[in-house]
Amino acid sequence: MTMEEMVAQLNQWAYEYYVLDNPSVTDARYDALYDRLVLLEKQTGVVLPDSPTRRVGGEPLKSFVQHDHLKRLYSLDKVQSFGELREWVDKVEKELGKTEFTVELKYDGLTINVTYRDGQFAGAATRGNGVTGEDVTEQVKTIRSVPLTIPFKGVCELQGEGIMRLSVLDRYNRTHKGDALKNARNAAAGAIRNLDPKVTAERNLDVVFYSNGYEEGLTVASQTELVAFLQNCGMRTNYVFEKAYCYDDIKAIIEKIGAARSSYDFLIDGVVVKVNDFAKREELGYTDKFPKWAVAYKFDAEQVTTELLDVDWQVGRTGKLTPIAKLAPVELCGATIRRATLNNFGDITRKRLKKRALVFIRRSNDVIPEVLGAAEDGGEEIVKPVLCPACGAPLQEVGALLYCVNAEHCRPQIVSRIVHYCSKNACDIEGLSDKTVELMVDELNVRSVADLYSLTEADLTPLFVLGDKESKKAQNVVIAIEKSKKVSLAQFIFALGLDNVGTVTARDLAARFGSVDALRQATVDQLTAVNGVGEVVAQGIVQFFAEPQNADIIDRLKDIGIDPVYRIKQSAGIFSGKKVVLTGSLANYTRAQASKLIEERGGEISSSVSRSVNLVIAGEDAGSKLEKARALGVEIIDEEQFVELLK
Repeated sequence: MTMEEMVAQLNQWAYEYYVLDNPSVTDARYDALYDRLVLLEKQTGVVLPDSPTRRVGGEPLKSFVQHDHLKRLYSLDKVQSFGELREWVDKVEKELGKTEFTVELKYDGLTINVTYRDGQFAGAATRGNGVTGEDVTEQVKTIRSVPLTIPFKGVCELQGEGIMRLSVLDRYNRTHKGDALKNARNAAAGAIRNLDPKVTAERNLDVVFYSNGYEEGLTVASQTELVAFLQNCGMRTNYVFEKAYCYDDIKAIIEKIGAARSSYDFLIDGVVVKVNDFAKREELGYTDKFPKWAVAYKFDAEQVTTELLDVDWQVGRTGKLTPIAKLAPVELCGATIRRATLNNFGDITRKRLKKRALVFIRRSNDVIPEVLGAAEDGGEEIVKPVLCPACGAPLQEVGALLYCVNAEHCRPQIVSRIVHYCSKNACDIEGLSDKTVELMVDELNVRSVADLYSLTEADLTPLFVLGDKESKKAQNVVIAIEKSKKVSLAQFIFALGLDNVGTVTARDLAARFGSVDALRQATVDQLTAVNGVGEVVAQGIVQFFAEPQNADIIDRLKDIGIDPVYRIKQSAGIFSGKKVVLTGSLANYTRAQASKLIEERGGEISSSVSRSVNLVIAGEDAGSKLEKARALGVEIIDEEQFVELLK
């Protein structure tokens, strides 16, 4: 058997196993031929482009590099009710007349864009912001349902969803008990966006192909023809793919999918409806964000019942108590749910929750576990606490919330305040995990953030388990603590942990008052004049600075040399002189990263839209700020335009 014949045979068997789910040979027979191929490659020094030995995963990458897609990848507009779906269908039919649609599953994983050049796998990237993604070529190369060669001459980009099957997740967790994965969605995304391709290979992912982007010479004229082309290329395509000719057809297919959803061996979060004919798609065109010829029907979050075992009360950095529901373990959307956050005691009362009784659970947006309410009568009353569960101090009731006012001596408050102070958007002290902070509080008697600055390397060394790679941890933490003295005013205000003051509001307060001393003297009226600061937030700020222990800590930090002032950046740039609002979620940047890029280019970040704002940058799911900007006639750009401006 020649090397070419071995590769062709192994790839055929792999196609039958990984794509068709219908293996024709035993694992032993596959492994025997694979081992012969490995030996032949070593002897000759030749490895064919589509050899299965290329899929084992190479050396870890140092970092991801950016990849510019040949054609923009759009996201999908969403509907969440049959009424909204009917409106979309009516709008399409008003433009096109009687139309043929396709209906397919919306897989819940990570979108990837695979490039082929003259039939050879040439690379793969994540979706990113639709224009630029991360190059994940080495990772995707390990996924066996992604062919390394296809029968196509020319250049094409083909999109698919990287997924981990639930059965594969279960098998992985049974053999990796010390490194169990929480759910299939995160497992797939984490494997593809892991710098070590061997991690990707180990998780046995799949890619389900469903779309084409850029192409030269691809002559398909419909979604039906595209799916046939993908299948001819040896690719896995949608588990459900049906045609529909009217709204009633689409609704019936979606209801059938919804009924079968729990039986699938993979996660889905909805159904995608598309106009089948590509020429008709061109007639409809695109909005700034979405194609007008497709829509995603989102399922309601999956809901189950389980027993509410008890309620724990967690104490946060401000002393606020948050009730946490302890649940009998239950499987929901591919994850095992054991705990869920409740808002406050009023939430418990309103939902008629009782211990040792069944409750309804769902995952809000299929991510956050949420207790919806009681599923049966009976059970044991949940008693409102009167003492702090951590320190035993009396609680204070403020509206619907409970607070422990023993700020100086309540351990969870002390730990949470220090962790927050050290976080990236605050003083950014690297090397201090939550566990290390707990040890500092327990072993070194650290009681406030000011105590951090008296710690020495000798103090910290016993807190770390020292090895060859960890011997410098204590030294690095001391260096990071010293470096934090140069914190900006906005970061320092955020680091103080003022209730309901996030990074954007902290920047606005820094720009308005210019120093911590000026902020300490601010009145409620002066504070509410700042964009985004309401009456409740203003009163909280005034109350914070009125507390003697807070004033003492700030004075101690000043004595150490931490007394930042606001400095207006003089650097010119594309945003010079502009007040900019960020709204919605950006695919390529966190809010803090985008804000920093704007400020570095001369812009000023505002937390709310007003007539003084010059520009609004709108990401996914932008809400009321976007509507207000439109009403005021403020210039609006999307993330793609933002990226272009940065260039």
